[in-house]
Amino acid sequence: GVGKTYRMLSAAHELLARGVDVQVGYVVTHGRKETVARLEGLPIIAPRTVFYQGKSLEEMDLDAIRQRRPEVVIVDELAHTNVPGSPHEKRYQDVEALLEAGISVISAVNIQHVESLNPVVARITGVDVSERIPDRIVMLADEVVNIDLTADELIQRLREGKIYAPDKVEAALRNFFQPEHLLQLRELALREVTARLERRLD
Repeated sequence: GVGKTYRMLSAAHELLARGVDVQVGYVVTHGRKETVARLEGLPIIAPRTVFYQGKSLEEMDLDAIRQRRPEVVIVDELAHTNVPGSPHEKRYQDVEALLEAGISVISAVNIQHVESLNPVVARITGVDVSERIPDRIVMLADEVVNIDLTADELIQRLREGKIYAPDKVEAALRNFFQPEHLLQLRELALREVTARLERRLD
């Protein structure tokens, strides 16, 4: 809820303005008005429709992206688990396939989805996050941007309906969005980005 998707779409607009061949491969807006508005004017590769257990679901169309071969593609929710029967089990594996095809990827992930940090996050929040990405995926990145908000700013966004639907706000405030949890997660994210930068400089 800090604005990762919005930031990615803003980057796409900047690239497009510079003449870079950029496409939106998959984005989840969660109905957030600012995010939906930021999609306007961007070229989008339509997701594929998958029927699973009687439901119609959308997944990123990996084959269509590889066939189109843009210079850069925007791919949201890196830790997502694909519908059974997809080319890969996880979206990060789709991203690896795009990189192997010579397509640059801009993606986003929450700190709690990074494998090595999962035990720390579980200790802080009491929540065991099941969707994770291996640390090696983060290490593949040429650049890591930490989208940072204070706990108060994030809770304000939550209360304003910019993260979840109104009926989910109170439950979120009782669970993941407790101020102390957010403070510790923010500190964890800042430490992790700093550590990765130091390792790269070494």
